[in-house]
Amino acid sequence: MYVYLPIAEMSVNVVLILGMGWVVGFLSGVFGVGGGFLMTPLLIFIGIPPAVAVGTQANQIVAASVSGVIAQWRRKNVDFKMGAVLLGGGLFGSTIGVWVFSWLQTLGQIDLIISLLYVFLLGIVGLLMLQESLRAILRRRRGVARRGKLHEHNWLHGLPLKMRFRQSKLYISALLPFAIGALVGILSAIMGVGGSFMLMPAMIYLLGMPTAIVVGTSLFQVIFVTANVTFLQAYQNQTVDVFLALLLLAGGVLGAQTGARFGAALRGEQLRALLALLVLVVCGKLLFDLVAVPDDFFSLQFPGRS
Repeated sequence: MYVYLPIAEMSVNVVLILGMGWVVGFLSGVFGVGGGFLMTPLLIFIGIPPAVAVGTQANQIVAASVSGVIAQWRRKNVDFKMGAVLLGGGLFGSTIGVWVFSWLQTLGQIDLIISLLYVFLLGIVGLLMLQESLRAILRRRRGVARRGKLHEHNWLHGLPLKMRFRQSKLYISALLPFAIGALVGILSAIMGVGGSFMLMPAMIYLLGMPTAIVVGTSLFQVIFVTANVTFLQAYQNQTVDVFLALLLLAGGVLGAQTGARFGAALRGEQLRALLALLVLVVCGKLLFDLVAVPDDFFSLQFPGRS
């Protein structure tokens, strides 16, 4: 069964889109990510224009994240105070990011920029997360206790405006999570992601938050940042396809609840390793599409020449 998407100007298989929404929603519940880093490439793979994929699927992230936060909140895995600080930075950054997106679109370079950013950032984040998680798994199997804390203290932890985050058991400057939220907000607008694939490593390794708390808190921040991105993209760039968004929403909400139950059975290092592998697979596919020789070539034919 096919439906025509007026903004994307193409027809898509309804079952395929619903299935993609469910899968990304499931991953949202398992890993505490919005799923945009996966959904945007998937939409591009099936032929959706990158600009429309970025603007539209941010809406799907909102619903999947709401569903995931509810499931995590029931397990008391959401630090709302930390989430509020991250959110402040995220709203600031996402507003700037939409303006940057619009500027790149006028230059005609937005499709290439989106693909290059995905390959670069996903590759770095995926490799770092995989390396750390594999080390943690090996230490656990050998029965070796980790010395020290998960994160190292540096000059960033000496910044002013310190706040106590009881749920995360932290006493750090509010400027640090605000800056992280702002950076993630910019990426959310340009790449069409919730930003959790970068937010989660930063919360774990830079802020030093427990993995279980990171999952729920990152989803809380993602809800409002992606809602802001969706509104601004629709108002300023007209790249939100409502029909596509509704199909993704339907599948995403159901998948997030299932994923939250599945993720509760896994250890923190196992979650990080699986997320890292998923990030690297998506990165590899995008890199292949950038360098692979196309099946069809465009050629210029001049009159009188063969």
